[in-house]
Amino acid sequence: MNFSKHGKVTRVMIGVAAGQATNNGDSVDMKGFDSVTFIALIGAIDPTGTVTLKAQQSTDDGVADAFSDLLGSAIAYTAADDGKATILEVNCPLKRYVRPVIITAVANGVIDGVIAIQTKPSSEPVTHDATTVLAAEFHHAPAEGTA
Repeated sequence: MNFSKHGKVTRVMIGVAAGQATNNGDSVDMKGFDSVTFIALIGAIDPTGTVTLKAQQSTDDGVADAFSDLLGSAIAYTAADDGKATILEVNCPLKRYVRPVIITAVANGVIDGVIAIQTKPSSEPVTHDATTVLAAEFHHAPAEGTA
């Protein structure tokens, strides 16, 4: 499998400065995909701060069906986890739209961003989200030389 041809990449949350808030990422439409993986990058967390990543889903992108938490999807960070990434995969969600949510509480936490990677497409190759991905290149057995 070649990742750039079999996985759709979308940036679903930009960086968020230190603070305490609930931060909803952009949702991804799962039509044509069986799985989505959110990769959250967390920056500095104040000593007493907590940061939690979780996933939510909705049938209509929150229009009439509000986003609901996915059971057991919460992953907690503490100040000892500064600068770490978290990988949260949702396989075969029961609703069409899925989004990440990051909650910073008690004391400040920094969010560096979240990337969504949708996999197991029903057709290939996939098209990456042009509004959040500049380029996707694939090189098979490249020769050495100027990049």
